[in-house]
Amino acid sequence: MASRNKKDIDLIDLNRTPDRKRKKKKINNNREFSVVMYIFMALFLSLSAYFIYFVGFKSETFINSPYNPRLANMAEHTVRGSIISADGKVLAETKTGKDGTESRVYPYGAEYAHAVGFATNGMSGVELDANFQMLRSHEFFLTRLSEQLTDKKTNGDNCNITIDSRLQDTAYQGMGSYKGAVIAIEPSTGKILCMVSRPDFDPNTVAAEWDSLTTAETSVLLNRATQGLYPPGSTGKIFTTLEYLEEGNDPAKTYDCQGTYTQDGFTIHCYNSEVHGPQDLPAAFANSCNTTFAQMGLTLDPARFTALSTRMLFNRPLPTRLQNVSKSSFSLSEADSDASIMQTSIGQGKTLVTPIHLCMVSAAIANGGVVCEPYIIDSIESVDHTRIKRYKGEEYGSIMTGDEADQMKSLMRGVVENGTGSKLKTDAYTAYGKTGTAEFTDDKSRTHSWFTGVAEKDGKQIAIAVIMEDSGTSSKHAVPLAKKCFDTYFSE
Repeated sequence: MASRNKKDIDLIDLNRTPDRKRKKKKINNNREFSVVMYIFMALFLSLSAYFIYFVGFKSETFINSPYNPRLANMAEHTVRGSIISADGKVLAETKTGKDGTESRVYPYGAEYAHAVGFATNGMSGVELDANFQMLRSHEFFLTRLSEQLTDKKTNGDNCNITIDSRLQDTAYQGMGSYKGAVIAIEPSTGKILCMVSRPDFDPNTVAAEWDSLTTAETSVLLNRATQGLYPPGSTGKIFTTLEYLEEGNDPAKTYDCQGTYTQDGFTIHCYNSEVHGPQDLPAAFANSCNTTFAQMGLTLDPARFTALSTRMLFNRPLPTRLQNVSKSSFSLSEADSDASIMQTSIGQGKTLVTPIHLCMVSAAIANGGVVCEPYIIDSIESVDHTRIKRYKGEEYGSIMTGDEADQMKSLMRGVVENGTGSKLKTDAYTAYGKTGTAEFTDDKSRTHSWFTGVAEKDGKQIAIAVIMEDSGTSSKHAVPLAKKCFDTYFSE
C-alpha cells in the first residue's frame, strides 16, 4: 500500500511538471512584457515632459530664430509693434506712408542703438529678442477680422522694456566721446535699468550705412556692455578678496606696502608707486593697494581660486535671457609663474570680463549673494494696452554666502568712505563700490577706467558697472559717471 502510494505520488508529480513549466514560462513572459511596458511608459513620460518644457520655455527661442521663414510670412500680414521704455517713451515704431511703404523709426537715434537694436539688414537687441512677439497681434478679434476682410495689416503687439529713459540719458551723455559701456541692474529682480555702449550708430540709417558699419576698424555694432571683454583691473580684487576669505585668512593680517613689490624678478607697482605702509584687508581694498594683493595672491591655492572663478560665472555662459553675451575668462594654475599669479591677483594677467558680468556680481553682493538673471523685456501688450504676457525676474542661485556678501559690502563701503571711491560720498543714498584702473597695452600710461558697485536708499537698490576705455584713472572718469547715474536714479 505504501509502495503503491509513492508510485501514485510520483505519477502525480510527473503530471504536474508541465503545468509548472507552463506557469513559470507564463510568469517570465509577463515579466518581460512588464519590463517592455515600463520602458515605453518611461519614454512616453520623458517625451511628454520635454514637450511641456519646450512649449513653456524653449518654443519662443526657436520660433524667434531669424532663420524661421514663418516670421517673414507674419511680417507680410502684421505691422511690427513698438518698443516702449519703462517710463512710457516710444523707442522704436513702424510708420506707414501714404503709399503703404513701412519704415522702422527710432526717435532717440544712437542713444538706444545697442539696447533696442535694429531691424534692418538683420536684427539685434530687443528687436531680435522680441521679434516674434511684435509680429503677433492680439487686437480685438472683430477688428482683426475686419482688417483681414479688407486686406489690411493688423497691428502687432508692443514690447515694454525695463530701461528707465532718464537713467539711460544720464549714462549716455556722461560717456561723452569715450568708448566703453554703462549697464545698471536692479539687484532683487535682474531688471536692466540702462544699457549704453559706445561707439554707437544711428539705427535709422543702418541700411544706408551698412558697409561702413561692418568694417572691423569701427566695431560700432559691438555691444560693449554685453560683448566687450576687458581686463578688470582692480575691480578683479573682488574675486581675490573672496578667495582670500574662503581660504580662512585673517582680514586683520597686515602686509607692508612700500609702493612696489618684487618676486622672482617681477615687480608690481601701486598707482604712481604710492607707499601705503601697513595694510590689512579693509585698508588694502579701500586703497586698491596692488602690492598687498600681490602678496595675498601668492598665498592662495590656484586650484581653489580657479574653482571660485567658475562659481563666479567665469568661463561659461552667463545666466541671462539676453542673446549674444560674451563669456568672461579666468586662467590660473599651479604651473603659472609668480608673476602670473601676482598679476591675476590684481585683476590683470589673462583675466577678461564683460561689464554685465561685473554688474551681476555687484548685484549679487547687494542681494545676499544671490544672482538674478538679467532681463530687458518687461511685458508684451496689444495695441489697445491689454497685457498679453509679463516677464518676471528669475533667481539663478547663490554665488557666495550671505555672510560673504555682507563682508564684501562692508569692504565696498570702505572704498567710498575712506578710499578710491570717495567721490561717491553723499547723504542722498548709501553707495558701495570698487574702482579699477586696468592696463591693456605695454604702455602702462594708457589705462581703462572702471567702476562697479551698488547704491541704496529706503529699500531701493541699483547695481552698476562703468567702463571708459583709454581714459585714465577710475576716480577721474568712471566714478563720477557712476555718481551721476546714482543721483538720477534716486532723484525720481
